[in-house]
Amino acid sequence: MKSSKGKSFKKKIIWGLTGISVFSLFGFVYVTKDIYFEIAKNIDIFTRVYKEITFNYVDQINPEKFLRSGIKGMLSTLDPYTNFIDEKKQDDIELLTNGKYGGIGVSIGVKDNQITIFELMEGYAAQRQGLRVGDVILEVNNKKVIPEKFDEISSLVKGEPGTFLELKVLRETLKDTLKFNLIREQIVIKNLVYYGFYPEESNTAYFKLNTFGRSLGDELKKAILELSQQKEIKSVVLDLRGNPGGLLDVAVDVVNKFIPKGELVVTTKGRDAASLKNYYSQQEPLLAKADLLLIINEGSASASEIVAGAIQDHDRGIIVGGKSFGKGLVQTITPLSYNTSLKITSAKYFTPSGRCIQKIDYGKKNDVIAGYDTLIESTFATDHKRRVFSSGGITPDSIVQDEKISGFVQDILAKGLLFKFANIYYDANQKETFVNLKEEKILSEFHLFLQKEKYKYQSEIEKKVSELVSLSEKDKTFAVLKNKMLELQKEFKDNLSQLVENDKQDIRDFLREELASRYLGLNGRIKASLDTDKQFQIGLRLLHDKIYYNKFLQKGS
Repeated sequence: MKSSKGKSFKKKIIWGLTGISVFSLFGFVYVTKDIYFEIAKNIDIFTRVYKEITFNYVDQINPEKFLRSGIKGMLSTLDPYTNFIDEKKQDDIELLTNGKYGGIGVSIGVKDNQITIFELMEGYAAQRQGLRVGDVILEVNNKKVIPEKFDEISSLVKGEPGTFLELKVLRETLKDTLKFNLIREQIVIKNLVYYGFYPEESNTAYFKLNTFGRSLGDELKKAILELSQQKEIKSVVLDLRGNPGGLLDVAVDVVNKFIPKGELVVTTKGRDAASLKNYYSQQEPLLAKADLLLIINEGSASASEIVAGAIQDHDRGIIVGGKSFGKGLVQTITPLSYNTSLKITSAKYFTPSGRCIQKIDYGKKNDVIAGYDTLIESTFATDHKRRVFSSGGITPDSIVQDEKISGFVQDILAKGLLFKFANIYYDANQKETFVNLKEEKILSEFHLFLQKEKYKYQSEIEKKVSELVSLSEKDKTFAVLKNKMLELQKEFKDNLSQLVENDKQDIRDFLREELASRYLGLNGRIKASLDTDKQFQIGLRLLHDKIYYNKFLQKGS
């Protein structure tokens, strides 16, 4: 990015696991003359080493790759968020900042070493033209795709709006391949991926926030006003699970929907005191009186943690789920020459009570970093004097872990068998409606599907028994145990029916989500998942328990 007069400028951001947040961070860092000498000296040494090797090494050196390797090695001594961003990644920064790109509205990934469509965005070319979840992309504009070059394929699918794109795909239930001719269009990424009343007859509004992109504040405002026209919103659920973060000022805007004007939301601070900056809510809230529940987990990071920290510190709502990621650092993006950039960790952020929730201290035991503040867990207080803690992420007010699933269910998920079955079932039963699907019938068909796939599951116990059989064959000491081990192995064989029976509820739930995705799209999948979502259901009970809610937050104290 360049200024109109060609002068360089810096963009300062808060960077989530995948997103960025732009904001101003004024101040300066005092640097002594000694450091200037050290910088000049080492630049001279580095330059001479680079030139000498490039010109005189016995084999031909690629100057660009050689230098990039040096930069990568240098930055590897710092934290993982300080990165060199090359020319190929600049479009990704614009995408994360602006939330728009040219494409056809698909999410793709690698499954079984094939480029597979995992999600269709509602209303865009891919969905309109009849592409489906599970379709395997074989060619893009007559160019065969190679799964190992996934980034290249993603770039081929994207492009300028209005340009032509041809896809050759393989569908699970068809022998012949299909060709789709599509026109790329401007895709606007939804930050608020789902909202609605849950249950529909209630006054509880549920909002699923996927990222903190530029338009989230407006999306959330529009959704709140739309639901408020239907009936009064008495309670709110903000689902931040798996949300990696995004723009800092958007996080402030989201908090502003629920807390009074003029309240502190977050503070950022760099190496010197002059860099400190406070961010306050700027407007009167849209939902000042609605009871509030936040759901977080280890995938909630950066801007998600800013929202959770502010809500918790101001005793505005309750938080359930798992402990958040623990990303309390701020990055600065500095544009460099030749359309490259440098992203540098330049500050930490603090919640209203003064907490830094950064989990890992990257400065500890690092001789490259001359000085650092050791991150020690300390106790802080909310507005109503509840105890909260720094470092390691945001700890929920009520920790609710997800239900553990069996090794068998984990295996069929990992092997994509539920995904594959859903594609086959939908293709054969498109005329059915989702609400009329018979779960027992589907479970029975899934069992038959596993048999046709010749699926075999070996538990950890079975693996140990097999190891003992092998050991008994090699060591005479254990030979007497061989027959007993072989009898045990027989017990494990042909147990597929029992495995399905033991885990039928979990299998039903996962199949319901997959089929909801095929029949109703992403919104349908999210809505269907809430009925069996343990964290959501427990959080909902706590939210609706007025005595617990008010007592816990010490409302009126």
